[in-house]
Amino acid sequence: MNLNLKKHGAITATFLALSLMTTGCMTNTHAVKEENITIAKAQSEIKKGMSSAEVIDVLGSPNMVSTDTQGREVWVYDKISTNYNSSSASGSLLGLLFGGSGGGLGGASASTASASTNQRTLTIVVKFDEIYKVRDVSYRSSSF
Repeated sequence: MNLNLKKHGAITATFLALSLMTTGCMTNTHAVKEENITIAKAQSEIKKGMSSAEVIDVLGSPNMVSTDTQGREVWVYDKISTNYNSSSASGSLLGLLFGGSGGGLGGASASTASASTNQRTLTIVVKFDEIYKVRDVSYRSSSF
């Protein structure tokens, strides 16, 4: 019976040592978007002759409303999308040291981390005629 306890204790110590020799890795990706407005949406859904109410149904309220030199409304949609990417990895190696004054834990560990941020901008300009129908749509996109 004493032999079985020693064998069981050795298996437990081995399992403990393997459990402590772990490497953790974590990756976080967050996207923060104000609204779901894309160039494709502007190209496919905003057409000449649409009313201002129809434009609002598709794109929502504009960020800025102004008038041109002839008094016709110009709506500007200015959207920014920010993506945050972060990752970290850490590892530890703990070894059981037997002997001397009864044993102890020894170990070494290492960790790395990285993060990046990407931003995309989208500007859509909708120009209306005198009776508030779309006469022109333009857009610009950038990524950095």
